[in-house]
Amino acid sequence: MTEASSAGTRTPLWLQGGFRLLFLGGAAWALIVVTLWVGVLDGFWTLPTAMAPLAWHQHEMLFGYLGAVIAGFLSAAIPNWTGRPIATGWPVAAFVGLWAMARIAVLFSASISPVLAAVLDVGFLLMLFGYAARQIFAAGNRNKPILIVLLLFAVACGLDHAAAMGLTGDPAIGMRAGFALVLFLIAIIGGRIIPAFTRNWLVKKGDAQALPILANRFDHALLAITAMALAGWVFASTAHPVASLLLVAGLLHAVRLTRWAGLRTTADPLVFVLHVSYAWLPAGLLLLGAAILWPIVPASSAMHALGAGAMASMTLAVMTRATRGHTGHPLEADGATVAIYALVNLGALLRVAAPLLSFDYMLSIHLAGGLWASAFLLFILVYGRMALRRPAGAHA
Repeated sequence: MTEASSAGTRTPLWLQGGFRLLFLGGAAWALIVVTLWVGVLDGFWTLPTAMAPLAWHQHEMLFGYLGAVIAGFLSAAIPNWTGRPIATGWPVAAFVGLWAMARIAVLFSASISPVLAAVLDVGFLLMLFGYAARQIFAAGNRNKPILIVLLLFAVACGLDHAAAMGLTGDPAIGMRAGFALVLFLIAIIGGRIIPAFTRNWLVKKGDAQALPILANRFDHALLAITAMALAGWVFASTAHPVASLLLVAGLLHAVRLTRWAGLRTTADPLVFVLHVSYAWLPAGLLLLGAAILWPIVPASSAMHALGAGAMASMTLAVMTRATRGHTGHPLEADGATVAIYALVNLGALLRVAAPLLSFDYMLSIHLAGGLWASAFLLFILVYGRMALRRPAGAHA
């Protein structure tokens, strides 16, 4: 059922496509998680979760926030990939409701039940996998490899819950696995959309000289090396051979980025931000490999380059573009959108640099968190109206 169908017009706008509520809910949850985490660091409160506070913070940013954004992206992208109708109505409400119940259950798992929280949390991701698999297989679509990543992401979520219950030998293996899978998704999907959007924009502007290079054997080899490096990090996070693979992967991703002509897109923030966001991936991989080999490099800087940088910046770039594209708004970045991009990247940069700065560490953490959270607050305020209201002149 598409938004343009007569049936779709009888469905409330906020239930026409899961991306509307999932993007907004994910952004709101990121804002809440950062606020609660900073409050814990300051000693203002304790969290009612059965997880350790740091483990909860990592879990909710990874499987809570990113789980919602991945689901929102797929709810908008799969109909384009397959030509099948977009989901609307009560299935959207039930799906978003399950995500919200999982967030509440994990937060209050000390008094509810860690097992129930795990069931709801993993259940949401398995439902996402089931929806994507049904649509992709029914259409014979080529995106079947993404299904493997989705299924493994659900497994990683389960492992992270098991680790919190003391059931795994390595308490961080689920977190590392989920982290690695999201980074691999960025490498796959970013490698498709960034050169394609850049090429389309350059052609439209009449700049058809030396267009971005689309995926070829170099990209296939790069993805294979990245998969090996990330898998090695998941299972042997301190091994020096793994560090070497991470460094090689980081360098190759930097080379890949130079093939996409990003510096020629500065006039269009919607396109240019994709290049900036992707740049965090090679930077983070290089920092991660360096942190294993040389302890003087803070591991926290590497993790935040990949999380607060690559993941948050890329997801906001995709969320803003997808919301505009699927709600009938022009694909143009206004001042508020540019501010969103600036805030999230400045917040990430300050958080990465925090251990190396000469002024108070906690002050830098607060400043970074404030900048970063402001990006999500601004997204909610600006893009919430786009997602939940019809553009001027549109018919119901």
